Amino acid sequence: MTAPNFLKLPNDGIEFGNQSATRESAQSPERLILASYNIRYAVGPYLIASGLGRKLGVNFPRSRAEAIDKNIRTAARIFTENTLLPPPDILALQEADKGTGRAGRQHVAAKLAESMALPYVHVSAGLPREVSPKQREWWLNFEEQVALNDEGDMGVALISRLPLRDVTRIDLPWHDCPWHPRLAMAATVNFASEQLRIFNVHIDPHGPLDNQHQQTEAVLEQARQHNGPSVILGDFNTLSKQKAIEIRGLMERHGYTTPFPTDIPTWRGAGVVRFHADWIFVKGVRASRWGVVKPLNVSDHWPVWAEVGAE
Repeated sequence: MTAPNFLKLPNDGIEFGNQSATRESAQSPERLILASYNIRYAVGPYLIASGLGRKLGVNFPRSRAEAIDKNIRTAARIFTENTLLPPPDILALQEADKGTGRAGRQHVAAKLAESMALPYVHVSAGLPREVSPKQREWWLNFEEQVALNDEGDMGVALISRLPLRDVTRIDLPWHDCPWHPRLAMAATVNFASEQLRIFNVHIDPHGPLDNQHQQTEAVLEQARQHNGPSVILGDFNTLSKQKAIEIRGLMERHGYTTPFPTDIPTWRGAGVVRFHADWIFVKGVRASRWGVVKPLNVSDHWPVWAEVGAE
């Protein structure tokens, strides 16, 4: 594995924003609503169709900035109006682009957090410059790539009603990542009488299952260093039934549970193709209510959410 020339980011690419909206509380909550959403830079649900369109010379939506702005406002409304899901106390985002051309130069996490009137923490990937993406398997070659010398970046983020402490960047191991290095982040919140450590992950769909296991195990190793309950949520990219079964088994062997059935769809491809890609795993807390927000269509993923309480 030869490492490309990744950007050296100040503060490990960790950006705190909209912190004036932080809501301090004298008491730690006894229950939390946690949600995860691969927002795919809010460009819309048509991953396969848009990829085929680009191959034919059609790149939509044409009014990119306006379309993404509208999608972000739609997502903010869903996450705050208490209709399709309870308003999340903590929302984990993946593919939260920051100023890329494909995101209409919008900072997706910052704009969504502003629309939700909440603070956020964003961790940038640090894209390599002047490194051409490698050819991918044809069935994975539909995603719009960030331009070679685009000044923007990708990343993951947490939008939270609770103050986030000890925010950490976690670079995941990779072998042949065609787009960008895979990334996770962690943060701690006061919860009941304990410190809850939350890990937001974006696992690589490219390559063999053992590479996904290596990336997941890197997060598990970080979680083992925390003396208290933990939640690992995000896009595990388990784009087959076998991958979903294997990743769930890996997490359960490390003491994690999930309220989600193994085969519930959270990602849609062309036609009727559906896979369970997004998960919420908990350890040291108990998950009760849960759901998949299928009516929200600003990404090719649907948000997942769960309510957690002390064991």
